[in-house]
Amino acid sequence: MPIPLVNSIASWFLKKRFHQIELFLKYPNEVQNELLLDLITIAKDTEFGKKYDFDSIKSYQTFADRIPISCYEDYQNVIERSRLGEHNIFWPSPIKWFAKSSGTTNAKSKFIPVSYESLEDCHYAASKDLLCMYLNNNEDSQLFTGKSLRLGGSKELYKENGTVFGDLSAILIDNMPFWAEFSSTPSSKVSLMSDWEHKMQAIVDETINENVTSLAGVPSWMLVLLNNVLDTTGKKSITDVWPNLEVYFHGGVSFVPYIDQYQAILPKKDFRYYEIYNASEGFFAIQDQNNSNELLLMLDYGIFYEFIPMDTYGTPEEKVIPLSEVEKDKNYAVVITTNAGLWRYKIGDTIRFTSLKPYRVKVSGRTKHHINVFGEELIIENAEDALKDVCRQTASEIVEYTAAPIFMNGHEKGSHEWLIEFKTPPKDLNRFGELFDCALKSLNSDYEAKRFNNITLNMPKINIAREHLFYDWLKQHNKLGGQHKVPRLSNNREYMDELLKLNF
Repeated sequence: MPIPLVNSIASWFLKKRFHQIELFLKYPNEVQNELLLDLITIAKDTEFGKKYDFDSIKSYQTFADRIPISCYEDYQNVIERSRLGEHNIFWPSPIKWFAKSSGTTNAKSKFIPVSYESLEDCHYAASKDLLCMYLNNNEDSQLFTGKSLRLGGSKELYKENGTVFGDLSAILIDNMPFWAEFSSTPSSKVSLMSDWEHKMQAIVDETINENVTSLAGVPSWMLVLLNNVLDTTGKKSITDVWPNLEVYFHGGVSFVPYIDQYQAILPKKDFRYYEIYNASEGFFAIQDQNNSNELLLMLDYGIFYEFIPMDTYGTPEEKVIPLSEVEKDKNYAVVITTNAGLWRYKIGDTIRFTSLKPYRVKVSGRTKHHINVFGEELIIENAEDALKDVCRQTASEIVEYTAAPIFMNGHEKGSHEWLIEFKTPPKDLNRFGELFDCALKSLNSDYEAKRFNNITLNMPKINIAREHLFYDWLKQHNKLGGQHKVPRLSNNREYMDELLKLNF
């Protein structure tokens, strides 16, 4: 298809879609409330709908009073029934697909329902919106002159009892319209390979001679792929391999620890980075402006949002609020109700709002991935901003890291232990530790208070991880590739002790 025609079609879709986006930008709370009532009406005759008498729910307040907050463990039994082929349990349309979650906090796999509605009206709709926003902001884009290199999950799709499960990315690739195959690389056959290490080289071999104009995937694994591309081709920069490459669409983990490494191998001045916020449970937010670190919360994808202020999370005073009551710069746990039948479901992520008109967010961490053993409330966002700052001061680069508490022992005060794999280590690890401690103090007043005169916390202890330690740990746990991630912060020492044993 000629490029001007493609751009004309994209422009038409863009104008049509922007009218809908303007509606939720102007009337966000009305759109969300209408969406909630639609979901309730659609599901009123399901087993779940009858249990909670959806037919009589006419307002958000009744919904909030009647339906309990849930997590995966609450859904596990009904999801298993659904996987065995039962219908109309929590959503009226048959659930054919289940996204197998990587589950960094739990070795047990989670199977998240993906309905036809969530596939089309959420995940695929978001992909189109992402392209629309990018093209609207970059009118001279030549995105459609080449192909998008997508880096999906490493699991095959397994058929079981008439239902299918696998990585979300595998489900999306498997259900893509036929024409999308022509604009993407590698082929679906290679994308869905299960052996990550063989798949990586297969992707390199299949893509290095393509005209790649965009990248899409999780930053940690995409970086591994790009370094393999450089090793295979002998080139110094990725733009020497793909001169027309113009944008990287990324999500899944924070981009902060990887920015400098990407800029080193992608030195193109006008290269764009676009962040997305999606998960197995749904597609939530999109970067809608060039050179921004804020994501526009998408309010019409069949997802109704609620939030739990993290200062009450897990306490008897825990409260749940709708979008209309959120405040800027507060940390919230995300609760969703979706067009795949998840009702008031805690996804385990935390966000904070950077803007209320429109609603823009930043992902701040995970409800289980923080350290709060001593009242320090250290979250992933604090850690990554501090590490980025200190790496720049010390000319060092980080590949991966994790942290855990060192518990108080007798009269010995507690502290935090960090295990960091460096690509370029600092010349003076003690200075790195001192700068890092200062950076955390400047970012987190609770941490600063606990560190004051070593009143509760001693200086952080920093260990250097051997090369490929985290890769080997993930491989040992069969978690290579795709959406699998190294757990960053933990309130216990389970991951840390296991990694330290491997660190020789």
